[in-house]
Amino acid sequence: MLTETRDGATAILTLDYPERRNALAMPMRQRLVDALEAIEADRALRAIVITGAGGTFSAGGDISGMDAADLAAGRERFRLTHRLVRLMIKGSKPVIAAVEGWCVGAGLSVAMCCDTVVAAEDARFAAGFGKIGLVADLGLLHTLPARIGQGRARQVLLYSEPLDAAHAVAIGMADHVVPSGTALQAALARAALFHAAAPLPVAMTRQHLAAGLDAALDWEREAQSTLFLTADHAEGKAAFLAKRLPVFRGC
Repeated sequence: MLTETRDGATAILTLDYPERRNALAMPMRQRLVDALEAIEADRALRAIVITGAGGTFSAGGDISGMDAADLAAGRERFRLTHRLVRLMIKGSKPVIAAVEGWCVGAGLSVAMCCDTVVAAEDARFAAGFGKIGLVADLGLLHTLPARIGQGRARQVLLYSEPLDAAHAVAIGMADHVVPSGTALQAALARAALFHAAAPLPVAMTRQHLAAGLDAALDWEREAQSTLFLTADHAEGKAAFLAKRLPVFRGC
């Protein structure tokens, strides 16, 4: 599900779950946490690149695995998820996303946790949480407005319409557009700029810019744990798996 390689002082984490288009299933999240904790402790590493295998960054959460049976189970799910978000945003190493293909839902959240987003020309970004009766999670309600402003974030979050790479760069969701198939190469070039940079100012800058994250995650945990138990979420999951339009009733 996750492979780790090195390019000099850069760690490369590749999401590799082809049967689910690199969906962020809970085992994938655990492996990301384990990898990021090890990277955080390795002073020889100066940067992290996250990418996806097979021409897709990530299709989002693993809907087939969204099975919280009660409020306690939903809250427990976020203990691991928020550990991942905090490691990405508050950790000492800068993180760069190399996005090819679809970057949707929780995949978009992971990309927005990164300092820099390099998008291939074929990259497509979308939120999509509302389509399964949920609010955005993995910190997206904090990271997206910080990147693109409240007004533009509302358009992305409320309408769930896909954006191409050029549009994403135009509104600040992504930082660079490169030819398809070259996002990883371009991301590694950006990461290499940190190899000779003083690591402490980088770490302190990232920590300062994370102000407000914890409050957003606390709200997210309570809201999403409640929504997991709604009839609309059950309908959204069923409709997604059956490839039909959902019929939501607000309950």
